[in-house]
Amino acid sequence: MDGFGLLKKGLLRRRGILAAGAALGATAFGSTVLSGCSVPEAPRRAQPVADPAPGVPIVSTRREQVMQFAAHPDDDLYFMNPDTQRMLDAGVPLVSVYVTAGEHTGVNRIKGMPPAKPDRAAYSSSRHQGLRQAYATLLGLDKFTPWEKGVTTLRGGRRAEINTLMNGGRRVELIFLNLPEHAPRRYMALVNLWKDRALELRTHLSADSPVDRPDTYDHDQLIDVLVGLLDRYRPTVVHTLDPDPDIQISTAAARKRDAEQPGYSDHGVHTAVAEFSWAALIRWVAEAQKGPGQIPAFVATAFRGYYNRHWPKNLPPQVLKEKAGHLFNYGGNPEWQCGNPSGCGDYGIGGGSPLRQGKGWVRATHYRWPGAGPAVVVRPDGRLDAYGVLGLRAVRWRETERGTGLWGEPTDLGGGPLAPALGSATLPDGRVLLFGVRFASLTGRGGPNKREVVLLEQRSPDGPFLAWRGLGNPERKDDRGRRIGVPVAVTGPDGRVHLFIRNAEKGVSTRVRSTDGTWSPWRVLPGAEEIQDGLDAVVDADGRVHVLAAGRKSVQHWIDSVPAAPLPLSGDPVAAVPGRGRTGLDVYYRKPAAKELLSQRRGNASFDGYGPVAAAADGAGTVLLGRDLRGRIQLRRGGRLWTRNQGAVAVQSSALRLLPGGPVAVGLGADAHPWVWRPTNRSGATSHS
Repeated sequence: MDGFGLLKKGLLRRRGILAAGAALGATAFGSTVLSGCSVPEAPRRAQPVADPAPGVPIVSTRREQVMQFAAHPDDDLYFMNPDTQRMLDAGVPLVSVYVTAGEHTGVNRIKGMPPAKPDRAAYSSSRHQGLRQAYATLLGLDKFTPWEKGVTTLRGGRRAEINTLMNGGRRVELIFLNLPEHAPRRYMALVNLWKDRALELRTHLSADSPVDRPDTYDHDQLIDVLVGLLDRYRPTVVHTLDPDPDIQISTAAARKRDAEQPGYSDHGVHTAVAEFSWAALIRWVAEAQKGPGQIPAFVATAFRGYYNRHWPKNLPPQVLKEKAGHLFNYGGNPEWQCGNPSGCGDYGIGGGSPLRQGKGWVRATHYRWPGAGPAVVVRPDGRLDAYGVLGLRAVRWRETERGTGLWGEPTDLGGGPLAPALGSATLPDGRVLLFGVRFASLTGRGGPNKREVVLLEQRSPDGPFLAWRGLGNPERKDDRGRRIGVPVAVTGPDGRVHLFIRNAEKGVSTRVRSTDGTWSPWRVLPGAEEIQDGLDAVVDADGRVHVLAAGRKSVQHWIDSVPAAPLPLSGDPVAAVPGRGRTGLDVYYRKPAAKELLSQRRGNASFDGYGPVAAAADGAGTVLLGRDLRGRIQLRRGGRLWTRNQGAVAVQSSALRLLPGGPVAVGLGADAHPWVWRPTNRSGATSHS
């Protein structure tokens, strides 16, 4: 959450003979040219590479553990909540890792007071105290509840401060790596560390910390430390920041005001820490695959950052009040008696300023790769298959007996490392197609950083799959190719498969699969005016293919690739089902910052909550699935409303299917295992008329 700043001399140094000259280029052999001298690349060990081949055992322990990776103290409170709150409410233990010390300029701003003398060690310590205050209230305790403070040893013998607090069976651990935030000449230290192969950073010592000596990190060592933490805690849910933020052209004044990196809609250190986090996840899986030969079972979620400033806000007042209240406790007050000599929070955030802040970061929570939950397929014998991403790989779970909601162990389908959400389509003969976005490379240090759209096609109905196939990228340049969204696909009545994906221009790109299996080139749908990710594709009763997307100014709509009349603004992705009328659809979504669900055909749908919804329709009417204001899964059919109040807490979105026995919701829980919910009065649900 910090702008640019300066770093004291000595925190940043180069190894070897790197001088102050400007880099002129790189040779084909990985050497950097400085003032005409070639400097060989520093020796480093070969990095394990994730193998996309299927068939690797996956370790599914069914325990629950959330792990968050943040750049600054408060990134999680701004961008990952209310998801973090819902996990803690359900009793899921949390460990949150903060990569930088958050020392910034060392000035803890107090509104209406002249700037204090810079003290980076004190400011860092005060922000850490603010986190303790916030997480104490997240656990339901008084904000000044004492924490256990200690030192934890990391890979390579490095050390970090660890703070621990428990309330009953709930547990929070905060780990502060304390790398410096900024470098001389206004460069950001973690951005340089991601890009530079010949750089080391010395950690920052925060006041009042039990860590009494600094450590040094280079690029590989930071990834190794993160991998070590992953291996120690073995999380089942991982939260990160956005490794591939939107392209955002802003004036220099706007960038300075909003603390955004040139050309992109986020802080540069957020992006660098997210890249380190995803590189660590990929390495963790690769080490496990090549070591014990088993993949750790976890689901990953990346959260948008300063993106929230540019798009409609999606949290209704009840949810926003709770989220902002934790930031209020983080911000603190210089008059509080918190017991920390260096300060009681990040004072510029306290005093109600999260809600008064014009940037609006707190007023929304957006996912980098929003999805509709697992892809659910009904097998010929009536059992369910669910497809999702686990351990960065595509997997399939199979229901053990029809109607039981009990699942076998996940079968690895490979394809990794994949972004968290899959698209899917079913061919007329019943074969399944799965679409994903693969991290084709994520190396840092000047190496390639590529994404590609990939396809897994079933060989025969209910049978095995063919090999993974690359479908390329709608963008030609790697940097633009990183900005693509989640693939969404639908099969038309003629058997052709229409694939859609958000592109770097914030429009929609599409490819079409013919009935003989060949694919058309990528092309762009006309008339797009900056949309969010989370597309919905639907075939209406007349066989027309519709695409809908929540945009910056309206909900945009295409019918058979032709722009249709836009709909009023939405804060989240929309859901549509075949219906009546000129457009042939019923469309459901919430207006920005509103709890009420809007139906474009019927007005309010009496389904208060927040976040996107799923919708399906049959002869009995429309069924809606979403979250209530407390984050619980709820389902409405006709005049009946059910609320899911048992079972593992849901991660992100859930899928909805209509079966002969009634509607079925399928989602992934915090135990990295699917759950099935068939709402009845005896199914762990509260029924409302």
